Amino acid sequence: MDFSDLIRYRYSVRAYRPDPVEKEKIDTILEAARLAPTASNRQPFRLFVIETKKHKETLQKLYEREWFVQPPLVIGIAAVKEEAWVRRFDGVNYAEVDATIAFDHLILQTADLGLGTCWIAAFDPIVARELLDLPDDWIPVAFTPVGYAADEPKPKKRRDLTGLVRYL
Repeated sequence: MDFSDLIRYRYSVRAYRPDPVEKEKIDTILEAARLAPTASNRQPFRLFVIETKKHKETLQKLYEREWFVQPPLVIGIAAVKEEAWVRRFDGVNYAEVDATIAFDHLILQTADLGLGTCWIAAFDPIVARELLDLPDDWIPVAFTPVGYAADEPKPKKRRDLTGLVRYL
């Protein structure tokens, strides 16, 4: 499918089949994140592939929706601030931006392979730090279940471009 179709096709899946995800697909998904553009190509992020069966109880504390633990995997990403590019004019650290870009590549690649995801930012950061065993200066950014969808997409509600774009 071409890119325009892909971005229209992808949706936030909220019901998953328990079917395993093929190792080749997982590798392709992770490779998409690795290839994502980052400031000064520093790649200041780490990915975590979490087996839901092994960590179901903790994952339910992380995000309290039953569908979150239906698929076989959850993938998380953390930003590593000390590895990131920093804008010299105002000291803004790009670790979280770069992690977000990488995660978006991962999400789109997952959809392209016929798998479902749902971008989760409303997680408990204390549980995330504990689950991922993060150093103090790493920031948990997002999580997504990864698996085969058991639901159908609903119509997307998006603002019109006139409300989002300003031409100068």
